[in-house]
Amino acid sequence: MAFTAQDVKDLREKTGCGMMDCKKALTASDGDVEKAIEFLREKGLAAAAKKSGRVAAEGVVCTMVDYEKKVGVVIEVNSETDFVGKNADFISFVEACAKTVIDENPADVEALMNCKLAGTDVTVDAALKDKILTIGENLKIRRFTRYEGNVVSYTHGGGRIGVLVKFELDGVAADKDFETFGKDVAMQIAAVSPSYICPMCVPADVVAKEKEIVLAQIENDPKLAGKPAQVKEKMVDGRINKFYKEVCLLKQPFVKDGEIDVAEYIEKTGKELGGTIKVADFVRYEKGEGIEKREDDFAAEVASMVK
Repeated sequence: MAFTAQDVKDLREKTGCGMMDCKKALTASDGDVEKAIEFLREKGLAAAAKKSGRVAAEGVVCTMVDYEKKVGVVIEVNSETDFVGKNADFISFVEACAKTVIDENPADVEALMNCKLAGTDVTVDAALKDKILTIGENLKIRRFTRYEGNVVSYTHGGGRIGVLVKFELDGVAADKDFETFGKDVAMQIAAVSPSYICPMCVPADVVAKEKEIVLAQIENDPKLAGKPAQVKEKMVDGRINKFYKEVCLLKQPFVKDGEIDVAEYIEKTGKELGGTIKVADFVRYEKGEGIEKREDDFAAEVASMVK
């Protein structure tokens, strides 16, 4: 079956692949467009496998809340370069993944990959592989968290940090005033990065380890080592309270008003809105955290090429 330049152009628009790749696909499939698309997808699978070993530590963290369904999600999708992380097509794909998580409630990333991508008739896995083919970089859906209930989200730095907070409300309406308050709390989490909600949430072994470290610091200080045991105990308690202010959201000084802590701000706002508000859970994602980024030695690379 013969094909025309228009066929090549149409295939390119359908798949987003390069002109020469589309021409090769139509040649290999004897002009059959559906077979050509299959050919390109198969090629995309190979391209994805080839790129899968490359480090993807850039990309974007996206948050999304469906207020009608009372469901929110934060998701991280990685790319190799920051440039791709700002690409409109890539961001649209990430947003579609977030919408899929909201609608389908997959158990984990593996389950998400088998879901139909929101607004399409293909799986997330197939759509991801197509994006790898068209964008030309390794892309990876790394993680997501989904909350149901009274949820507020906040995204900072163009997708560098994403925060999702779940609240319990008693006598408070989930309206615009509540949403404004919720974003203040989410911004606090984005800025100060607490690990726990309150001191009661800190695991006993974490507290014990911190006390052990503080006591060792005291014993190693010549000015403090000779103090009575009860004095050392009070010093340890004092430093543990300081530790709680660093790692516990409710104990942290409120970023918008350093005269009060976050617990006081929440209590004050709850009264103003006619009831009480509690933080039930929160999660903070920072793009690429924990991923060891590749550091290219360009001088060494050039030297190896001219040998």
